[in-house]
Amino acid sequence: MHRALLSLLLFVVPAATRATEYVEVAPPSWGTEGYADIVDQVLPAVVSLSVIKVSAAQSNQGNMTARRQRFFGSGFVIDPKGIIVTNRHVIQGAVEITAVFADNSHTEARLVGVSNIADIAVLTVNVGHPLPALEFANSGRARIGNEVMAIGNPYGLGISVSAGIVSGLNRDLSQSPFDEDIQTDAVINPGNSGGALVDLDGKLVGINSAIYSRSGGSMGIGFAIPVNMVKSVIAAARQGGATVRRPWLGATLQSLTKDIADNLGIDRPTGALVVTVAGDGPSFDAGLKRGDVITAVDGQSVEDAESVGFRLGVKPLGGAATLSVLRNGRTLSLPLKLAAAPENPPRDALTIRSRSPFQGAEVMNMSPAVAEELSLEGVAEGVVVASVGDGSTAADVGVQKGDVVVAVNGQKIGTTRDLEKACAERARLWDLTIKRGAQTIRTQLGG
Repeated sequence: MHRALLSLLLFVVPAATRATEYVEVAPPSWGTEGYADIVDQVLPAVVSLSVIKVSAAQSNQGNMTARRQRFFGSGFVIDPKGIIVTNRHVIQGAVEITAVFADNSHTEARLVGVSNIADIAVLTVNVGHPLPALEFANSGRARIGNEVMAIGNPYGLGISVSAGIVSGLNRDLSQSPFDEDIQTDAVINPGNSGGALVDLDGKLVGINSAIYSRSGGSMGIGFAIPVNMVKSVIAAARQGGATVRRPWLGATLQSLTKDIADNLGIDRPTGALVVTVAGDGPSFDAGLKRGDVITAVDGQSVEDAESVGFRLGVKPLGGAATLSVLRNGRTLSLPLKLAAAPENPPRDALTIRSRSPFQGAEVMNMSPAVAEELSLEGVAEGVVVASVGDGSTAADVGVQKGDVVVAVNGQKIGTTRDLEKACAERARLWDLTIKRGAQTIRTQLGG
């Protein structure tokens, strides 16, 4: 699947767009309960989100000005105390978040947790009374063909409902190390981001988060983050902290091919081959070694390297998991401590604002935690580009997310402050050295 065809479902409209309203839906019923009964049960727990973001706009004179934009997304209540879950990309960069409920009441929402890997965010509201909340299904039991309903706020029209089936499981969209998304043909459009995918019991199966589209609208291929992933994010958010972190393996893995499986004497190419083991990580402490093949996590089989990340990613920090490992024809059980990747040195994130090739880029100091968030392998130190602002100078000159800044005008860049200082110096010619994947790129740009 070409990554350019994946659309996140955040919808932006002018601030004058009308308030949330209902779109009547009258699908057929089945058995003793109809779709309408499920909607009546679920709808009070689904919310529309109105989000204000401020972006930098460059004038013809080269001055940077702030521009406020209103975006619409979706969310749902998972705790009567006022805990709401949505997609991270819905609220990323927000200066104001408003939750609009099914009865058209609204209140300010506050961000309390963001997953640093999955596209999940946790909000809280205070309305002075318990709120209706969705119950969780077990997404691990989802089967292709199960009927589901997608509920959200497409195009800012208001809460809308569509029905379909689970079309596929374990879809890897290459948007995070733990992609195991549910695919559905229930109609999902921009603005549905963060909305609920529920089963016929009205229980949450996943968070609607992306679509495959050539036009920007629904083509019958939508994706939802499994609710089992959501559970671990919520558990971590309730423990406090603005960033939700996940268990770190401390090893790089490779999915087995038929040739690798044959060489190892394995009948089927399933499992994950251990390529490297960090000398100070949980895998090293567990006794995992290069050449081992991980076949299961806590008794649940894994098909490939991504499956290992998902099995660990849905577990809360603390305690241990058991890795089933093949080594030289023997099956071993290794206890893996469920600890977060260390953030050493601190990321010291900042956005370069001075006029330079990096203007508009957010940069961070590299650490195991940052490397895991950005899905970077083989990078141990330096300054990495975490994001690039749309329409920024950095975007115009080709700076990309994941680039590691090695040097600027002959100055070695070791920290984000080094880069900030180097970019603040006026120069007629910029001499840049950047590491991008396995390539080291040196380029010169006019000042």
